[in-house]
Amino acid sequence: MAPHLAHAGLNVTDLDRSLALYRDLLGFAVLAEGKEDGRRWAMLGEPGGAPLVTLWQQAQGSYDSGRSGLHHLALAVDSIDRVRAYETALRAAGVDFAHDGVVAHREGGATGGIFFHDPDGIRLEISAPLGPDGATAPHADAPTCGFF
Repeated sequence: MAPHLAHAGLNVTDLDRSLALYRDLLGFAVLAEGKEDGRRWAMLGEPGGAPLVTLWQQAQGSYDSGRSGLHHLALAVDSIDRVRAYETALRAAGVDFAHDGVVAHREGGATGGIFFHDPDGIRLEISAPLGPDGATAPHADAPTCGFF
């Protein structure tokens, strides 16, 4: 049996700026945090649940998609309506999107979502299992989540 993912740890440059996205816009609860200068962090997840993401304020610069490491963080919701609600809130907050609107994971696929960047340029996805209803895929020959 393979292990399951416990949580993802992300290095960020400014914890407060990152919390404005992950807590305030995406709705993650802060389950625990460290506030000591030079050692700021926040563990995020569902209230009373297990952690999903931990933000570590220790990065010296923005995310570099050309280096090995995290490709993107994929988040799932139960409906395409929830994906669109997140899209509206994120656009109103000026978040940088990789694609215009909801896109299919592959051409003609039944799943899809939105692809965007956090304040440090970390690539994020919010998708739903059904519902892009004819949305096109940005790449005909590769999964949408692979190249953005």
